[in-house]
Amino acid sequence: MPHHPGDLAAVLTELKDRSGLSHAVIGQKVNLSKSAVHRFIAGRAVPHDFGTVERIARACGADRAELDRLYPLWTAALKQAPAEAPEAAEPGESPEQREAPESGEPTKNGEAAAPALVVPAKTGKWRTAVLAGLAAVLLVAGTAVVTRMIDKSGPAPEQKATTAAPPPQWISGPTWTMPAQPVPAEYFGVTINSATGHMPGFTTGAVRLWDSETTWSLIQPARDRFDWTVLDRLVDGARSHDLPVLFVVGGTPAWAAPDGKLSVYPDGARSAPPDDLAVWDAFIGALVDRYKGRISAYELWVFANDPRMYSGSMETLVEMTRRANAVIRAADPKAVVVCPGMGNLWTAEGQQVLRRFAELGGYQYCHAAGIKLHQRSAEDPPEMMLELTALIGRLFQEIGVHPPLWNTGTTYEIPLQGHLEGDRARDYAVRFYLVGLLARATGLQRMYFYNWGGTKIPIVLQPDQGDPTEAALAVQQLQRWVAGAQITGCGTGQAVGLPQYVWQCEFVVSTPEGNRRALIRWTHAGPITLRAEAGAESVLRLDGTTEQVSAGAEITLTGSPVLIRYRL
Repeated sequence: MPHHPGDLAAVLTELKDRSGLSHAVIGQKVNLSKSAVHRFIAGRAVPHDFGTVERIARACGADRAELDRLYPLWTAALKQAPAEAPEAAEPGESPEQREAPESGEPTKNGEAAAPALVVPAKTGKWRTAVLAGLAAVLLVAGTAVVTRMIDKSGPAPEQKATTAAPPPQWISGPTWTMPAQPVPAEYFGVTINSATGHMPGFTTGAVRLWDSETTWSLIQPARDRFDWTVLDRLVDGARSHDLPVLFVVGGTPAWAAPDGKLSVYPDGARSAPPDDLAVWDAFIGALVDRYKGRISAYELWVFANDPRMYSGSMETLVEMTRRANAVIRAADPKAVVVCPGMGNLWTAEGQQVLRRFAELGGYQYCHAAGIKLHQRSAEDPPEMMLELTALIGRLFQEIGVHPPLWNTGTTYEIPLQGHLEGDRARDYAVRFYLVGLLARATGLQRMYFYNWGGTKIPIVLQPDQGDPTEAALAVQQLQRWVAGAQITGCGTGQAVGLPQYVWQCEFVVSTPEGNRRALIRWTHAGPITLRAEAGAESVLRLDGTTEQVSAGAEITLTGSPVLIRYRL
């Protein structure tokens, strides 16, 4: 396939030619099939994750500067990727062999390498390649697990999905270990989408106030008049449930920016900053004076890189952040200042605004950065958000700032995406929070699910004055699993001795008999059956049931996470 000099395929081709390696040898080094490597280097397909590009480039001897050059080329290639073309077999390669691992080529452990699932790019969305023999692929992946995971004297792990099912997306993810540390209750947050003052009827750890009739324009309808009625009701409701409150600022009053661009809210609020920033200082001061000790954190704008929410300059937003930080810290030194929320981060435009805010020094005035994590669409696996956290981490690394991250929302298009039902809604709600634990190494400290109280969203936790859904009760069960436990690491696939598509987070649980190991495991591609390691004693499920197991017992993993407890 012809390509332009300087594009991703051209640079990968140059690296391959310089290395003198064949597609097959590169495939062995990066755990991909020969034909997958050929497609990526030839430009017929674009990997959805940069990690695949980086591994291919490193196998070809790329240095740091060349890797840095590849990242923007990969980003551009994702946007401009052609429609998937019919595949041609390599010389001497049958169609059935295109996705097979290179036979007879052992990994460093002496076992056949498990092939990665190839995801050809399609403009505007991810697409999966239909792979022949998916069950056999995952079976090979399962046999590559290290001995601590599977008793190899027994049968090999099985992948029980039928080949008629569509293959899963291959989603790469972080692998990390750290000293044991607790998962604080406040990590499990929800955004309140109600003005009643009612709070969740299931366990949650923190609340964020937005879409709850608490915009600046409603609280301060005139320069000399404040209406605290709704906010008082919400703050009192949260305090009655002992829930820390994150207040979100947004929606400039019309009187403060009469010529400013209208925001999306029906009360005439403006997306523009106030004409006189002294008005901003006064509002923040009045807010904190009234609620110090009752509101624990302030997010200084709701969606700062969406012009529907904020249409001012980044220079002005940084100055607003600096001023608000000074006012808040003077009035309530214990309060947490969260920098203006940044969303649209799947787009170059959204990333550019975040970068500009950071380059202007905005993050020096906050305790945490507000970011909006979500999949490309509601039906995509939650683990897709890990690509976004990796991208954000690289961006901050390039700029040289490392703020803690709070996930404070989603995309405003989410109500248009329809409902998820049944098991999928339950599993995705739980995995939303597990993804945050997987991204912990990038500084992600808090997750606010959007939302509580509303029903026009893909996953409903609980309508205001209704009963908690199965998804909400499963989130509650997850919190029970980790209450009092300390997390030590998370990872996926072969990096943690598991088959491809399997994820886990590991914990230490204190018991009267001493510390005990516990694992939460799931797959976005299941079902996949593994054998329990030595010491395993029980498997707990989200519905509250428990199954006693012993070493060698089969444990079937699905998209519904399970907790495995150990005696040791």
